[in-house]
Amino acid sequence: MLHIKLESTTFEQAHADVSLVFIFNKDLEHAWVKNKEVLKAFDYEGEGTFLDQQNKILYVGVKENDTHLLREASFQAIRALKKLPFKNAKVGVYNCHKPYTEDKALLENLKALFLGLKLGMYEYDTYKSKKKEVALKEVVVALDLHTPCEKACSKTLHEVAKSALDYANILTESMNLAKDLINTPPMIATPIYMAEVAEKVAKENHLEFHAHDEKFLEEKKMNAFLAVNKASLSSNPPRLIHLAYKPKNATKKIVLVGKGLTYDCGGLSLKPADYMVTMKADKSGGCAVIGILNALAKLKVDAEVHGIIGATENMIGKDAYKPDDILVSKEGKSIEVRNTDAEGRLVLADCLSYAQDLNPDVLVDFATLTGACVVGLGEFTSAVMGHDEALKSAFETAGLESGELLAKLPFNRHLAKLIESKIADVCNISTSRYGGALTAGLFLSEFVREEYKDKWLHIDIAGPAYVEKEWDINSFGASGAGIRACVAFVQDLLKKA
Repeated sequence: MLHIKLESTTFEQAHADVSLVFIFNKDLEHAWVKNKEVLKAFDYEGEGTFLDQQNKILYVGVKENDTHLLREASFQAIRALKKLPFKNAKVGVYNCHKPYTEDKALLENLKALFLGLKLGMYEYDTYKSKKKEVALKEVVVALDLHTPCEKACSKTLHEVAKSALDYANILTESMNLAKDLINTPPMIATPIYMAEVAEKVAKENHLEFHAHDEKFLEEKKMNAFLAVNKASLSSNPPRLIHLAYKPKNATKKIVLVGKGLTYDCGGLSLKPADYMVTMKADKSGGCAVIGILNALAKLKVDAEVHGIIGATENMIGKDAYKPDDILVSKEGKSIEVRNTDAEGRLVLADCLSYAQDLNPDVLVDFATLTGACVVGLGEFTSAVMGHDEALKSAFETAGLESGELLAKLPFNRHLAKLIESKIADVCNISTSRYGGALTAGLFLSEFVREEYKDKWLHIDIAGPAYVEKEWDINSFGASGAGIRACVAFVQDLLKKA
């Protein structure tokens, strides 16, 4: 992991093998820009990256003074530096809020800078026989005492920077933990393996931990969850993973639920071959919940937080559940199965029921639930659904401020009719090909009790959870979608408590 060293010195006085200089708004007149003749000779106008080999300066263009763009530029800077022979680099503190008038503006800017730098180092190369050698080990951050914040803010620049770095270290660790688990192939990352990873997180953070087996699920009448696992029961049995962080002075009880499909071939409603590839990532919701618990525990938030993960495979076999089956869920509602590839909602239905037994103040589920969400919002945006507009807006706002892309989707009574069944209480798929993300959310709503309707949110992370290209501050593959957003959401909730 990249080490970030804070030094109370000017950018010019800091020592490193290479300097990292951001160019905002194509402004090449900044004092840190050297040898403008070289830049002109190579037609560099402040876009993309450019290495001035003579002065050992890596220039990185940033479209405008914006915290989110700085985060992405920091990520891109590290991606470029990883290919170069430099062992350390230095960077100054950039003012994206001129001037800094409060601690928060500086804090958010530094969080963005540090998180981009740290996440830029991530590479999933566990199964590479020849790993790329990376010389870069450290970035020195020059904390110039003449930064405008010194007179306007209540804390010193070093104090604010230390707080931002602590946050970046915790978020990076938590996101990389989730990404590693998501990226791990299904032959390794079984439900039991997922429970073992969660147990390690629990031990490290002194969390309560339980990994309930199929007998427990039977006792609790979690028949929808059990049905999905039937084809895998003998080889990879299910696990209901329950993590709990319980500080002494908790002011809220928050319960998070994650879909943990360690592999999804679609069951008897078999996916086409091309659609089966990357289905190791169908556990992204559950992995996000593990990452969120790790982050919130390390941040020592004053909330009791539970993480519930339904971990199972959805496979074919002689015992596989079938289209036309009718399942009676833990809530007592019957479900007509018309497509076994709409399995995540079945697992979540029972997990949400279990979660409500904990009497939460806020209930949030995370799932790579629908391809329809990706079609509607694209690969980079998660959907926020629920019945309470204020709660939806609070999550969306917190997520957007954290740097994740989210969009609220509205339930309506007409879509709700599309999951009605003639022979059961509800059907696991809609009668229409349209609005699939919303009808899946409405299906989950059927298993949320009336007293929790306005406390519940459904976050469909199907788009950004796993993307087969580099984007924003994410390398190829898993992104840890939902973690930054939920951590920010919980912190905002507690400020209002």
